[in-house]
Amino acid sequence: MGKLIKEFKEFAVKGNAIDMAVGVIIGGAFGKIVSSIVDDIIMPPIGWLIGGVNFSDLKVTLPAEKIADGIEMQSATINYGNFIQTMIDFVIIALCVFALVKFINKLSRKKDEEPAAPAPPPAPTKEEVLLTEIRDTLEKISKK
Repeated sequence: MGKLIKEFKEFAVKGNAIDMAVGVIIGGAFGKIVSSIVDDIIMPPIGWLIGGVNFSDLKVTLPAEKIADGIEMQSATINYGNFIQTMIDFVIIALCVFALVKFINKLSRKKDEEPAAPAPPPAPTKEEVLLTEIRDTLEKISKK
């Protein structure tokens, strides 16, 4: 049991798990914002343009059946208006995520394309130092 708790603790405090949790929370809030944009800003004008229809009210009512004399089963509805609104939510969220990913990729490409500062030349090896000394000594001797 102690090993399991230790593994869970290591997992929970890793940066990736925390980043994921933050992403889920922000994603949930972003979903609410998009739903509000669709429900409160986009759909009313569309409903007005098609004759004052509120999409959330669009539904097909299935016929009710009689269970017994005078008792009817409650009729079921297929709420396709809610489905249309949910699909519009999805499209807007997908477009926003696509734009965000494209922007991040563009930034990372710019970062990769920037030329790195030239690295200083590596320090000469022992052999190179000895060969340079030999060359210099031979030049001195040949000048005499």
